[in-house]
Amino acid sequence: MRVIFMGTPDFSVGILEKLIEAGHEIALVVTQPDKPKGRGKAVQFPPVKEAALAHGLEVYQPARIRDAACAARLRGYEADVAVVAAFGQILPKEILEAPRYGCVNVHASLLPKYRGASPIQWAVINGEAVSGVTTMRMDEGLDTGDVIFREEVALDPKETGGSLFERLAQAGAALCVKTLAAIEDGTAAYEPQEDGEATYTRIIKKQLGEIDWSKGAAQIERLVRGLDPWPSAYTYLGGKTLKIWKSSVKEEGKSAGAPGSSSGGDAKTPPPGTVLSAGKGRFEVQSGDGVLILEEVQLEGKKRMAADAFLRGCPVEAGSRLGKEEK
Repeated sequence: MRVIFMGTPDFSVGILEKLIEAGHEIALVVTQPDKPKGRGKAVQFPPVKEAALAHGLEVYQPARIRDAACAARLRGYEADVAVVAAFGQILPKEILEAPRYGCVNVHASLLPKYRGASPIQWAVINGEAVSGVTTMRMDEGLDTGDVIFREEVALDPKETGGSLFERLAQAGAALCVKTLAAIEDGTAAYEPQEDGEATYTRIIKKQLGEIDWSKGAAQIERLVRGLDPWPSAYTYLGGKTLKIWKSSVKEEGKSAGAPGSSSGGDAKTPPPGTVLSAGKGRFEVQSGDGVLILEEVQLEGKKRMAADAFLRGCPVEAGSRLGKEEK
């Protein structure tokens, strides 16, 4: 099929590669504009642009896809279908209807659950047992189009946002090829979504990573995994940012024995954020419900390291508090 591909981040690259491998003709690759990045503000290409140029494909980077000139340009390619995977801009009706078979979206959730941005991270943060990918025929709504195929992916107990990203990207690439084959041979079925079952996610921002120690240990542990590798969960130690890269929930009934604590969880339980123990490789922190064991951390300006190595170079006293210092 003659395809216009629209995508921007790493998630989209594998899908583009699979379409090329399957023999589809990529008439045009549409991606977001280049952006300055890092301290030097050097201009960086989106991952999809780098992949497209490596294959000698034409690249188009409109600042605003809803401009009338964009629709006119895309119509000129007379594509059979447009494949959209994490493009980053909402498409107008003129573009949705331009290709012969319309636009097919590869979305990293089991629609109608997790419509919108960052579905991968939220699946981990919310403790989902199963996630997956969906291909759908796009309409003017936000991930509301008719479903063509879904594929489930079970989450590992230690799944991170990064590991699920990789797994869903691979599943999405294979599902996209399957979807185009079904469209081409006329066997694709289009299933309307149950809007009443829809859930929506919000964009992940750096501020989400700040740990609220009043939350339960299990909830914080999921936040740590969901925000790995970006933007990472973090707290504060002595006024410096302390990123938490790996953690686990301490089993009940094993008291840390911190000053003023008790094994019964009564009124003497230390305030959330209190370090219960910090020695011999153990770094345990009281949360609003349970104890979180910090296993891999990174202090501001330092490398990430295992908690025992960190404590050897940066002793922390039991009874001290993590979080922003009160003024």
